[in-house]
Amino acid sequence: MLFHSFSFLLFFPLVTGMYFLIPKRAKQLWLLVASYYFYMSWNPVHGILLLAVTAVTYLGARLLQRMDCEQEKKKRNKKIILVAEVIAVIGMLGYFKYTGFFLDSINVVLAKFCIAPVEIEWNIALPIGISFYTLTALGYLIDVYRGKAEAEHNFLRYALFVSFFPQLVAGPIERSKNLLHQIEEPHFWDTKRVSYGLQLMVWGFFK
Repeated sequence: MLFHSFSFLLFFPLVTGMYFLIPKRAKQLWLLVASYYFYMSWNPVHGILLLAVTAVTYLGARLLQRMDCEQEKKKRNKKIILVAEVIAVIGMLGYFKYTGFFLDSINVVLAKFCIAPVEIEWNIALPIGISFYTLTALGYLIDVYRGKAEAEHNFLRYALFVSFFPQLVAGPIERSKNLLHQIEEPHFWDTKRVSYGLQLMVWGFFK
């Protein structure tokens, strides 16, 4: 679903209107469901990857938060957890984004030496927005490691932070300290703000 598509023209008002109509306790869940629907409209299977990145970094941040930084052994354990998390997330990003590139590069080198190419079919489509949400999740994880952010205990809220549809496929790479608290805060209909927001959207579509 592209921002300038007819589908988004129907999707956005429906999601926004329902957000202001439903009870406060259901708002975050509604936005989470809408965000996953938005992302999975390209390829439903890619939603599994988004969920995997979210779950891995959520658990990693919770483990980092529990470590006592004053003890040398636990400092080392924190570094091990962080490195393992980074390798896991970057591994997923690299597998989908760069495997085809690496295979092509290897075959170019092999051709220079008259060696038969590596014949591996690579037909896996690159998941939309994978760079944005993996780096968003890693930024959150590193902020927790450095003590710049608290680990989020509510999994649904964190999942919404990672998958929030306005920035999921086009960025920017958002920091947790900027967005997480906004997700938690109550928001009410404000005609002036809505009008100003629509003006910004129209100007953005024009540009």
